[in-house]
Amino acid sequence: MILTVTLNTALDITYRVPSLRPHASHRVSDVTERPGGKGINVARVLAALGHEVTVTGFAGGTTGRILRDRLTEVPGVRDALVPVSGATRRTVAVVDGRSGGTTQLNEPGPTITVAEWSAFQGAYQDLLASASAVALCGSLPPGVPVGAYAGLVRTARAAGVPVLLDTSGAALRRGVAGRPDILKPNAEELAELTGFHEPLRATQDARRRGAGAVVASLGAQGLLALTPEGRWRAAPPAPLHGNPTGAGDSVVAGLLSALVEHRPWPDRLSRAAALSAATVLSPTAGEFDHPAYENLLPRITVTPEANAA
Repeated sequence: MILTVTLNTALDITYRVPSLRPHASHRVSDVTERPGGKGINVARVLAALGHEVTVTGFAGGTTGRILRDRLTEVPGVRDALVPVSGATRRTVAVVDGRSGGTTQLNEPGPTITVAEWSAFQGAYQDLLASASAVALCGSLPPGVPVGAYAGLVRTARAAGVPVLLDTSGAALRRGVAGRPDILKPNAEELAELTGFHEPLRATQDARRRGAGAVVASLGAQGLLALTPEGRWRAAPPAPLHGNPTGAGDSVVAGLLSALVEHRPWPDRLSRAAALSAATVLSPTAGEFDHPAYENLLPRITVTPEANAA
């Protein structure tokens, strides 16, 4: 079982409008709701790849009940969310039908009490007993200590469970000190963490800060991986155009699924890059196009580089 942790779950609401214009009223042509938050997105992709997945984190209020109801509709995903008194947040994406661009509005999330945080830590410890890997994903809701991810990384490592961290800001700076097996930032998060905008130098610095391996999402440039076994770049055969929402979560799913299957690093990167590209091509944000994935997988270029860390 792969465990994904989403401390700040969300009900993702997507509005589609013919053309998004500031300071104007709009007729919405389509509305969708689905359970969200980075770890839940990862779980959805892992389940589609045939893996057994459990999701944990927090859920509360009317929004939380709707989210949990929607989770029952996702085959292969088990709900182990911890109930809280506050209301789960909503995220609203407005898709411009003319340009294809997306405007995102993210609520902060419920305030987590000391007792609720303690209950989660106990549940997390229990879930690790049957986990083959764990992904710690996304932002921290109010009330959760800024160093929470560092503690959760250490707990997973003490249990002998490989752990991947995908977060940003202060949670990333503190979390990397817990020494996650894999750190998965995008280019902006990597620069914010290290102060370096050149990806190679930034990934080297991130490893020095405690990450076992760093896999950076570089948008159209694909992935840059710096690991104890070598350094690689992975990229699709050509630049892709579409909606990148959820592409980074698909990278996480690709890396973790290949890790638990004991695949070598080049295979992990091929899968991660193909899933990311297939997510960009998907008509539904945050899901991957299965035929595109199968077509792209053998066409991903994974190039080893000299002077590996």
